[in-house]
Amino acid sequence: MRLIKALGIGLGGLLGIIIIIAGALHLIGKSRLDEAQDVAIAELNVTQNDLDLQRGQHLATIGNCNYCHGTHFEGKDFINESPIGYVPAPNLTSSGPVAEYNDLDWAAAIRHGVAKDGRTIVVMPSNHYAVYGDDDLANLIAYLKKVPPVENSIRLRKIEFPGTVIFGILAYDSWPVNQISHSSIGGRNAPTMDATAEYGKYLVQITLCVACHGENLAGQEPKSDAPKGPNITRGGNLGNWTFEEFALATRAGKTPEGKQLDHEEMPWGQYSIMSELEVRAIWTFIQTTEKIPDNH
Repeated sequence: MRLIKALGIGLGGLLGIIIIIAGALHLIGKSRLDEAQDVAIAELNVTQNDLDLQRGQHLATIGNCNYCHGTHFEGKDFINESPIGYVPAPNLTSSGPVAEYNDLDWAAAIRHGVAKDGRTIVVMPSNHYAVYGDDDLANLIAYLKKVPPVENSIRLRKIEFPGTVIFGILAYDSWPVNQISHSSIGGRNAPTMDATAEYGKYLVQITLCVACHGENLAGQEPKSDAPKGPNITRGGNLGNWTFEEFALATRAGKTPEGKQLDHEEMPWGQYSIMSELEVRAIWTFIQTTEKIPDNH
């Protein structure tokens, strides 16, 4: 009986220690998610003339904003897994929480991954949008502020234990906000719109090519949880394509081999509005990148 009693006390003590550790990790993770690092936001000149709004609409489309936030920017569920928690892609119309955003709040969310209330935005690809020039970002914000309101009941983000530990500790460094050199953001405009490698490099970031195809465009590693875009360096199959074939695949999803790419494989519906200059700039940039073979 003494042995059983001692064993019970030991197990009870161990359980108490586990609960204390779990509670501490929960609080640490929650604090990290609720309080992002402080960032300095560059001033923007947001105007709403017709040309600015047209440019902003173009950027919102090729930047795949609708993929996460819905066809009409009405918002939708993004992560909804019990008991981890709920993370929405919020309503970006004036019927959503952004109704209270000023221009700097928009810039903080898009380019820095920090919400108006100081939260860490866990899914927003700010590590790629961080390269936005001040002029392009101002046009994007101008357009988003003008999209028609859409009523859509989207719950507030709620990350629960063990999601607080997973998102706030284990995966914390992987969130875009923590992959950005925030001090270098802002204070410069986008590269000149021309069919140059410089402008092409800019486009592969803000159109999220690198999100699927990898930072070096050689495709995602098999262990990655990100979309598995193929190798699009000259060392992959694309090295056998002409510019015309590349343009057709980019804007219509049709490969030289006769395959019709699904929208989930390639967002060519959004890229269909790209000008020839934009597609050629991306092509020019790809020609300057390292030639990496498949299965590297």
